[in-house]
Amino acid sequence: MSEDMRLTHLRADGAAHMVDVGEKAVKARRGVAEATVVTRPHVIELIADGELPKGEAIGVARLAGIMAAKETSRLIPLCHPLPITAVEVDATIDVDRIVLRSAVSTVGRTGVEMEALTSVAVAALSVYDMIKGVDRSASIVDLRLVEKSGGRSGTWTRL
Repeated sequence: MSEDMRLTHLRADGAAHMVDVGEKAVKARRGVAEATVVTRPHVIELIADGELPKGEAIGVARLAGIMAAKETSRLIPLCHPLPITAVEVDATIDVDRIVLRSAVSTVGRTGVEMEALTSVAVAALSVYDMIKGVDRSASIVDLRLVEKSGGRSGTWTRL
């Protein structure tokens, strides 16, 4: 396998290791991720009307997502701790779903894709926790990176 095709988090002997990013350029970097919570229409109405038994789901999800982005390096073993400069967690409510989106920014030597994914995953889990008492069949689907920018590979956007 050519040098540029190797998995960067594996040493030549196959052992996992944390990549040395010390020589990489410090740049503004951004990662955006989404996740969707699918539930029943009457649960969406409860959320929109602020009538959930546990309280206001979207605000809790936003705070959970922000907190999760800041803790990513503690949760994902090979992630570097990063100086996060911004985290934005937004929710779009539809008939039977909430689409959560997290945008994370930094000025650093490595990207924030994992921070964006962790942020939106925990935000979705928080929504699930808030609604499980009224819909145990709710699902979290389509957790995915939708955009990244600032790294060596340039800007990438999911089509």
